[in-house]
Amino acid sequence: MGKPTGFIEYLREIPVDRAPLERVHDYKEFHHHMEEKKLRNQGARCMNCGVPFCHTGKLISGMAAGCPINNLIPEWNDLVYRGQWKEALDRLHKTNNFPEFTGRVCPAPCEGSCVLGINEPAVTIKNIEAAITDRGWDEGWVIPTAPAVRTGKKVAIIGSGPAGLSAAAQLNLAGHTVTVFERADRPGGLLMYGIPNMKLDKQEVVLRRIQHMEREGIKFICNANVGENVEPQVFLKEYDATVICTGATLPRDLPIEGRNLNGVHFAMEFLTANTKAVLGKGLSPILGTGKDVVVIGGGDTGTDCVGTSMRHGCKSLLQIEILPKPPLERAADNPWPEWPKTYKMDYGQEEAAAKFGADPRIYQTTVKKFIGDTQGKVKELVTVEIKWEKNDKGQFVPKEQPGTEKTRPAQLVLLAMGFLGPEQALLKEINLETDARSNIKAEHEKYTTSIKGVFAAGDCRRGQSLVVWAINEGRGAARECDRYLMGATDLP
Repeated sequence: MGKPTGFIEYLREIPVDRAPLERVHDYKEFHHHMEEKKLRNQGARCMNCGVPFCHTGKLISGMAAGCPINNLIPEWNDLVYRGQWKEALDRLHKTNNFPEFTGRVCPAPCEGSCVLGINEPAVTIKNIEAAITDRGWDEGWVIPTAPAVRTGKKVAIIGSGPAGLSAAAQLNLAGHTVTVFERADRPGGLLMYGIPNMKLDKQEVVLRRIQHMEREGIKFICNANVGENVEPQVFLKEYDATVICTGATLPRDLPIEGRNLNGVHFAMEFLTANTKAVLGKGLSPILGTGKDVVVIGGGDTGTDCVGTSMRHGCKSLLQIEILPKPPLERAADNPWPEWPKTYKMDYGQEEAAAKFGADPRIYQTTVKKFIGDTQGKVKELVTVEIKWEKNDKGQFVPKEQPGTEKTRPAQLVLLAMGFLGPEQALLKEINLETDARSNIKAEHEKYTTSIKGVFAAGDCRRGQSLVVWAINEGRGAARECDRYLMGATDLP
């Protein structure tokens, strides 16, 4: 620990983002980096705790507490303070295949479990992580490393999101010949089309990593929709093992009156179409330009819909959340080191507030029906306030409050209410066993499915979750797949 009093001497600082009203005019990343001296001071704030919780990676009250991939956070914080950036990158890569992704899009449960965060603002772990990895790429320290010896074993990965990519990277490191199948026109899965470019640049960050993996010997096959234009039995016949990482892409719907009107879309339809347009695939068919846009649902996906609509130049923006507004400080039933369920404005809400004057979110509200015009296009929706009350089973359920109905303008409605699980067609075609939540049945830390030689990882196994959990699962599935192929494994 290079600076025992750093957490006393230095206040928490984060990089200054580009101004909201400036950044809404483009799709460039909006985060800036801090100068090195300030970053080193932030690294010095790490207390090097005797029992650090930041890298524990546990589920507490159903949410991540600490880093799910067990990043060696105190070590690389101290190395940054000392100016030993290359050594910090080496520590980072020991546990994380893609720190340039998590340093941008992870919600940082590590910071929620930072011991300093008990009574002071937490260490800026996420920003330091991003600075380490970006410096590594800039300095040329991230170089392709192909295995010295190939095992002769062939492994197929279905899906190229964060779980599929991390499984591919680890299995390639073990010497297996890895082929990744992706149904979209570009690899990356959620990283490519589920997260907007202003949060995670596709060319400079995502495709850079994909090309790096290709140089290490991993093969990517796009437009390969297993079960449609690729026969699932191919994997059982031609590969020694298969890892399924297809994600949880079945969206939660809102089956109310008017749902079939034109202009009501799932969030991922909207975000995918927009990213394709940003990457030069023509104009997006779903635009919020000049429209009253309503986003139903919160979370990262809802925020991304808000930010994208702002860049389209929407007329107005409303975001509807069914849950109560979070408190400004931790509630008594949300103690450290749990993830802090507190109120914050993310980048999308900041942009909407800068343009329209206020946070666009309303809480404890739901939508009763959509109203269309004579051409079958949505023009309005009806909302009603709700209150959460216990039913006769002791469960909290939403109760509509009489007299609170409101009719609101809406020419574009985006459903961002989460995901129910993996799409079922592939699973049914190969008779893969699922659990009660429709996820692929495979025990955590084992990842073995009901079919010998077939493994599952990521959201298709655990349900909708964080990118960092997907990386954890991909690495774990790779370890067990390697053990299955070789009888033992050296993968972590």
